[in-house]
Amino acid sequence: MGDREAEPTLSRTELEEITSKISDLNKWREIFSFRGLESNNSTHQPGQASSSNGLPGDGDPMGPQPPLPPTAVPKPLLVPPDTGGRPISLEMAMRLRKLLFGNTSHLFSCEWAQAYFRFREPYSDLAYALEAEKGGTRAILMAVQAHIIKYLLFIRNTEYTHLERLCRTSQREQGEALAVALADTLWAAGGGGSAVICLLTPTLHLVPNGDYRPDSFTERIQLFEFFEKAAAQEFIFDHINCFKGEGSHGVILFLYSLLFSRTLERVQEDLDSTATPLLDISFGNITCTQAMLSLLLTGRASPRELDGGQELGRGGEAWWRRGPVGYLCWDRAQAERQVCRGLRTPQLPIWLCSLSGRHSVLFGTDSRLLSDWKTEKVFHLYFYNGQWEQRKTAHLTIDTHSHPWEEDPCEDPSTPGKRRPPLEMAIRTKWAGATVSWNGTEPFF
Repeated sequence: MGDREAEPTLSRTELEEITSKISDLNKWREIFSFRGLESNNSTHQPGQASSSNGLPGDGDPMGPQPPLPPTAVPKPLLVPPDTGGRPISLEMAMRLRKLLFGNTSHLFSCEWAQAYFRFREPYSDLAYALEAEKGGTRAILMAVQAHIIKYLLFIRNTEYTHLERLCRTSQREQGEALAVALADTLWAAGGGGSAVICLLTPTLHLVPNGDYRPDSFTERIQLFEFFEKAAAQEFIFDHINCFKGEGSHGVILFLYSLLFSRTLERVQEDLDSTATPLLDISFGNITCTQAMLSLLLTGRASPRELDGGQELGRGGEAWWRRGPVGYLCWDRAQAERQVCRGLRTPQLPIWLCSLSGRHSVLFGTDSRLLSDWKTEKVFHLYFYNGQWEQRKTAHLTIDTHSHPWEEDPCEDPSTPGKRRPPLEMAIRTKWAGATVSWNGTEPFF
């Protein structure tokens, strides 16, 4: 009896304390699961999606990847509720989903859910560059990449512009450049007067009903509105890991921020009251439409904003706007389609390129290239397509007068001699008759 009475027993208070700790453990397990982190010691295989909360794409990105070093505990990807801002409402979430997909039940694919702004290694040949998978998110990543290059080459205080400057980019400068690029794009969408930044909280803000299908992501959005560009840029930099951290779903966060910066009402007006969504869904793939590209490049979601036929004003006079970043396009199936002159001739020599539907960036390091005709005789451009296989920036030499490129009008377009790299064809939509040298690099796109 004495030995039995000596056995330890737990009081009610101790039991309640243990129960509370278990509850806290479950709460953190839910948060880590939402962020795409593993809560045990098992190995997460590349390409597998986390199914702990039903959100697709919380696994590792698919495709060729560099070896990853052992990771420490990542910085928070969720902001606490007391950060400020206002939570998304069910009405806002439904309108957002309709603008993107045309209905309230469609969800982002794994490819989109796992996409974020991931830089190459600092102080390397591609230190300035974002990685982009071969999918629909590539257009958004490369559009932001164009603004990153704009900042690193032409905006920040440096003595000269040269490709070597991009190779010397540090990890902190990568974050700064990304913050500036995101802020610039959001500010343009807001008409130069405001910007809205979307971040995630651990708390669900709405209870779905009707036809709305929850994704455990949109329902956690918190909106922060700014009326000074510098303040928006600083806020993004302070929370930069919410866009560039693994598991952050940073591309979707930026996309939501872009639409709310423009306002959902104005986006609908830009679309001319049509029912055409901003994202195209074909055979399970989700890609950006012309209207989405227009929003990224001009701040307006007009499906005809990129069209060269829109260069006549109301009175029939020619007009065109030059933005800081341009756009070049080539597709053999739509060879007659022309990009508006304002986008072919931007303020700075940086272009988002659409090459047979694949997006990349073309840029020069001479800020005078598009303002002094004498510089356009023989000049250099650089090309990056976002793919991990590309290990060095491609160097192209453009000659617009010595050896004009000529087509044989009698040659069948289907013959091998007529098939030239899409990038060269896109360049010739800007400089007709130019010859393009890849300087020893095998042409690619």
